[in-house]
Amino acid sequence: MDFEFHTQKELYDRVKPALHAKLQELKRLNYNGIQELDIWRYLIEIKWKSSKNLMLSDIVSDIIHVDNHKLSTYIKSKNKEEV
Repeated sequence: MDFEFHTQKELYDRVKPALHAKLQELKRLNYNGIQELDIWRYLIEIKWKSSKNLMLSDIVSDIIHVDNHKLSTYIKSKNKEEV
């Protein structure tokens, strides 16, 4: 089955269950203060920065297997930039 997404929002909405599952894992591991959108932005800005034509399965896999420590470090650095 092929999926085609015309906007980033459509894709985000499609993978939201994977983002939610990852967020629940992070909460169980006491990574607090992280939101689904933080995971999404990390992957866009870091993991997928130079990627093209990603498959939906690869995107979901990247969400589920994102490195928790690297994600946390990224979010902390972004929060410092905003202050």
